[in-house]
Amino acid sequence: MNKSALLSSITKKVVMALAGLFLATFLFVHLFINLMLLLDDGGQAFTTAASFMGTNPVIRIFEQVLFAGFLLHIVFGILVSIQNRQSRPVSYSYSNRSDTSFLSKYMFHSGIVVLIFLLLHFFDFYFIKVGLVAPPPGVEAHDFYHRSILLFSNNLYASFYLISFLFLGFHLNHATQSAFQSMGWNHSRYTGALKVIGTIYAVVISGGFMAIPIFFLLFR
Repeated sequence: MNKSALLSSITKKVVMALAGLFLATFLFVHLFINLMLLLDDGGQAFTTAASFMGTNPVIRIFEQVLFAGFLLHIVFGILVSIQNRQSRPVSYSYSNRSDTSFLSKYMFHSGIVVLIFLLLHFFDFYFIKVGLVAPPPGVEAHDFYHRSILLFSNNLYASFYLISFLFLGFHLNHATQSAFQSMGWNHSRYTGALKVIGTIYAVVISGGFMAIPIFFLLFR
């Protein structure tokens, strides 16, 4: 690989890593709001938080940045995956059985599952909010609480939601570790700690989101 190609590869990985870390941070905020669905207050707290996120001008600007982050991460993720495949056209004669290699091998596949869920999520919420998709009968366009209750009452949707966030957990676990490496934050002193933190964060995020449909399936 020549110098320009190497720099191009590093640039793609750094952009993808920065966008990914930004999205990972947003997931924590999104999870905090979604967990309000579990409160026994008729959806008051969740509706208030969702209304604030949808009307505050600063948040609206942040929303555009978020969309840009999604687009950058997806596009550069695809480019990096294609580049990695082209750089090793011949299959390995043996399999590397380390956990990191397993997660790395299926990063693209888990990303596809998450992308499918993301598109579905847009249709179920954002596209309804902006008027591109009609809301279901009996639910107002900005009534995210009852829309969420309706979706989680659907066993098929709830099951796909669980599967999607299980894949997100695997994706996030390796992605955070890979992002740290791409940013040059790997060192013998703290690489192990960063890996542990990344794994804990992935479990908390994916487990937190998965707890919501499980709650509605079992207790509602």
